[in-house]
Amino acid sequence: MARETRLKDLLDPVVDDFDFIFIDCPPSLGLLTINALTAADSVLIPIQCEYYALEGVTKLLESMRMVKGRINKNLDTFGVLLTMYDSRTSLSNQVVEEVQNYFGDKAFKTCIPRSVKVSEAPSFGMPVVTYAPNNKGAQAYMKLAKEVVRRA
Repeated sequence: MARETRLKDLLDPVVDDFDFIFIDCPPSLGLLTINALTAADSVLIPIQCEYYALEGVTKLLESMRMVKGRINKNLDTFGVLLTMYDSRTSLSNQVVEEVQNYFGDKAFKTCIPRSVKVSEAPSFGMPVVTYAPNNKGAQAYMKLAKEVVRRA
């Protein structure tokens, strides 16, 4: 019973103690993601700069509409983040253009570039900003953090 609201029920008593609570979801649209969408005020949507990622976003937006219509009327899109961006490829640039056209001001100006250090950092149990602070990916994440705070 009420499987979709378990996370919300756990967070409600502490939500006012924090400025932000980030819930990192798996890339599937199962019960864990529905719980997160039910508990969230807004969603930050990461999109890899690849073709199939756009199809996944369509399914996420459908799930968000369903949750908003039935369970969480306040659910909104906080922002859309483009990741694994490679300025040398036309595909990355096409994805950026499509996302910016569709989401408008919801698309963050910061794009996270493709970077080996960003991929390596989790295997060392560290965020990239600690593992390789001078890396272009780490610097992009710091820029994104400032953009998130300004938007909030």
